[in-house]
Amino acid sequence: MAINTPKQTSHLKREILVRLIKAYLSENFGENTRKIPYDMRPKGSEVPFRCCIHKERAILRDRAIAGLGLSIEEADDSELLSTLAEKAENRTEPEKNPLTVLQTACQGCVPSRIFVTDLCQGCVARPCESTCRFGAIKVENGKSVIDPSKCKNCGMCAQVCPYQAIARIIVPCENACPVGAITKDEDGLARIDFEKCISCGKCVNACPFGAVHEKSQIIDILKEIKNGKKLVAMVAPAIFGQLPCSPKQLKQAILSLGFSDVVEVAEGADITTKNEAAEFVERMEAGQEFMTTSCCAGYNELVEKHIPEIKPFRSETKTPAYYTSEMIKKEQPEALTVFFSPCVAKRREALQNPNIDYVLNYEELGAWFIALNVQVDACGESEFRKESSAQARNFAVIGGVAAAVNSLLDDDKKAKAYVVDGLNKQSIRDLKKFAKDGKCDLGNLIEVMACPGGCLGGSSTVNAYKPALKQLTAYVNESPEIKEVVKK
Repeated sequence: MAINTPKQTSHLKREILVRLIKAYLSENFGENTRKIPYDMRPKGSEVPFRCCIHKERAILRDRAIAGLGLSIEEADDSELLSTLAEKAENRTEPEKNPLTVLQTACQGCVPSRIFVTDLCQGCVARPCESTCRFGAIKVENGKSVIDPSKCKNCGMCAQVCPYQAIARIIVPCENACPVGAITKDEDGLARIDFEKCISCGKCVNACPFGAVHEKSQIIDILKEIKNGKKLVAMVAPAIFGQLPCSPKQLKQAILSLGFSDVVEVAEGADITTKNEAAEFVERMEAGQEFMTTSCCAGYNELVEKHIPEIKPFRSETKTPAYYTSEMIKKEQPEALTVFFSPCVAKRREALQNPNIDYVLNYEELGAWFIALNVQVDACGESEFRKESSAQARNFAVIGGVAAAVNSLLDDDKKAKAYVVDGLNKQSIRDLKKFAKDGKCDLGNLIEVMACPGGCLGGSSTVNAYKPALKQLTAYVNESPEIKEVVKK
């Protein structure tokens, strides 16, 4: 059995989305959706990943269910895809939780544990035994033995073994989750606890079988366009590093999909910067030791669910998406807003903000372009309605938010910035310590980004980080300074 690479699972997601979009735009949405698994794996075709064609079709069916924006856990196995397509078309709002697990695709990995391999030499030094603080390892009959009832899976024994004879087995999705929100159910398959989940999307990228899947809202958006609704696309800065075209070409390409306008979320980022700079000065003058940023949806979910004690230190300034959607709704009350997102967490933010109607990630956008045969690099150019600042457009890059805030502060009030470059178990422990101590010796403005590298490294991006950064940086460098923008 072949194991999917992230590239292969991305290709499968994209092909499913392309077929769903074409099916919706066809004369028979339900029937063409039903046939997707059979069209992708026709009788007699090669079975590239699984044991048989029936298993492959079952997994493709589940991927299509997620593409329809439905929960696989709640879908009846006996329901036809055509029936589920009808349900997706008839719903009035997206489902609550943004992720679902394809149990047909889940490998049911063996439990995470530390074990001793045959490479063990039973050496005299016995560093594994002396290093273990829990008394979980000892030498018996010339070989190290681990007592699983005492082992805490810390991995210290593996680190000190001179023969590298101790191995650590991990479950990729569980290991990637920084808050312990994904575990095994009674059947040994992955299950997400949405009371704990912060929608960071790390499990989506970690699973080599592509078993954790975002629930798409593409059908909802296509339906609104079909019904003649006015849709405004809100594009976060990270999008300008994703596709081989200029920002103005990208705007024109998005307009060709049926949107009435495309607005840069950097407009809202300029407001976020201005408000956050003022708030930082106010808090420091009041004697507060530090303030964290508040623009990352994944971090905001972390605070609400796992670190409520840091709330007094988190900025009360809203996110760029919040301010952008608020502006659009005031100017065009009849319009529906669609946030183009690099990550899962923005789906959660949108569910909590009535001004954001839908979320479309970059994978879905790419599939939409393919389905309609839109060549982005061949599109004409369309001007954005307003010039946003270099600092606002650089929000997508780690350190960009703190740098933007500092750019508006006088020299004697500038922040000492400390950046949390991706949420993981260690960075969460650090944040909890800062909250407990009421101070952070590393800085007084803590920028927190759930994704390493910032939004440009989000779980739903489609371009590699370095070329994406190069492309976005070129756009940033041709943009005006924030002091010029906020004065207008």
